[in-house]
Amino acid sequence: MAVISKKIPAPDRVAVRTALLSVSDKAGIVDLARALAEKGVRLLSTGGTHKALSEAGLAVTDVSEVTGFPEIMDGRVKTLHPAVHGGLLAIRDDEDHVEAMAAHGIGAIDLAVINLYPFEDVRAKGGDYPTTVENIDIGGPAMIRASAKNHAYVTIVTDPADYSALLDELADGSTSYGFRQHMAARAFARTAAYDAAISSWFAEALAIAMPRHRVFGGVLKEEMRYGENPHQKAGFYLTGENRPGVATATLIQGKQLSYNNINDTDAAFELVAEFRPENGPACAIIKHANPCGVAVGRTLKEAYGRALACDPVSAFGGIIALNSTLDGETAEEIVKLFTEVIIAPEADDKARAVIAAKPNVRLLVTGALPDPRTPGLAAKTVAGGLLVQTRDDGMVEDLELRVVTKRTPTPQELEDMKFAFKVAKHVKSNAIVYARDGQTAGIGAGQMSRVDSARIAGLKAEEAARSMGLAEPLTRGSAVASEAFLPFADGLLSAIAAGATAVIQPGGSMRDAEVIAAADEAGVAMVFTGMRHFRH
Repeated sequence: MAVISKKIPAPDRVAVRTALLSVSDKAGIVDLARALAEKGVRLLSTGGTHKALSEAGLAVTDVSEVTGFPEIMDGRVKTLHPAVHGGLLAIRDDEDHVEAMAAHGIGAIDLAVINLYPFEDVRAKGGDYPTTVENIDIGGPAMIRASAKNHAYVTIVTDPADYSALLDELADGSTSYGFRQHMAARAFARTAAYDAAISSWFAEALAIAMPRHRVFGGVLKEEMRYGENPHQKAGFYLTGENRPGVATATLIQGKQLSYNNINDTDAAFELVAEFRPENGPACAIIKHANPCGVAVGRTLKEAYGRALACDPVSAFGGIIALNSTLDGETAEEIVKLFTEVIIAPEADDKARAVIAAKPNVRLLVTGALPDPRTPGLAAKTVAGGLLVQTRDDGMVEDLELRVVTKRTPTPQELEDMKFAFKVAKHVKSNAIVYARDGQTAGIGAGQMSRVDSARIAGLKAEEAARSMGLAEPLTRGSAVASEAFLPFADGLLSAIAAGATAVIQPGGSMRDAEVIAAADEAGVAMVFTGMRHFRH
């Protein structure tokens, strides 16, 4: 590949005499164009933008007058012409370029204000295949990239949020090299994110689970004070996925969410969404991305109280997620304990008033619950690469549970098994969850040994029983879930010692027969799900 060797120093200030305006999002464009015209800038424009500016009484030249060629093919071809791209790409201090411009009647374009067809919006709204394809912009990205490449001489602006900064920069009718550099960087990031959205959509539409090239794009929602720890920098980026949750929620009150707040709130809301509101109120309490209590109840207040009872010590400073509208009575109960974040589909006026009295509590409303069955992607970085997988959308209701012991679980044990397995799906591996009557009784998370998780969950249940003055821990008569198979009988025996009478696990261990025999000897019921829920 040839390497261009010309080294022409970029001028610091470049006067803006001609601007090309071509935008899909018309917000602020008339005001910007008027301000440019008042500075004596010649305006060029296309299609709908030209119409909007003309109707506003501005003198604007249609690009077709510059190219000498009309828009054709329903506007698909209008700016793909040397008169446009030559004006954007020409090196102003290069004799050959200047001669070519003169020979072909190409005028310099000093400023390009361009944003793209709303592909991401059409995709998010579920547009059909032809409509989505038609919203793939071609001319826009080409002009943006041309302008950004030639930022030594051309200013490119792709976001209406930057119009004010542009006008400030143009106080003397010119732009600085530093400003043009920053705008070029934003422009290339914008087209990269746009292409990422298109490629991801094609992969979904064609059911290509793992395309050869995988790109993720996002737009910065906010730069954070720090990341997981104070010495780490962090930002919160939105991918445009139309999924109710922390990324799309409205912050009703409270200060900016931290990196850890967002991570934990996402974990909490995804967990509570496993419990559909039509089946009754549910609450999940999260601390450091792990649940410390989950429960259903006849009322939201009852669900919260039952979730808190599992581990009231760990719940301090945690995240509260609710599957239905937060009411005033429940809010009054929640604010008795220090809580970082409350997230719910909605909050009524009384609840908002109660939370308002606690200004340090963040209240988020999402408008809806995410659907656990909706497909999607999850990604994490490793040194030199990305690990990408489909979202864990497995639901215990969709599984064929197989009873493997002599004793069949009772209907109540079966309900508790399913409840515990739903929660275990959201607990860091190795995970053990005890549940009874729609309430977690003990949770063991993130241990290197599964038997240790079982023991810790039992100990936490005993501590909770003592703090509430109960005669015995809630693990007595509970169902226990393991998110992966029990490799040895020792984990099962620990669960039985804690009081579990029924066990749900994926099965598939080389020692399944040994584990089943231990269950039969203890008289407990066990079912296999055939599905594992590792969570690292």
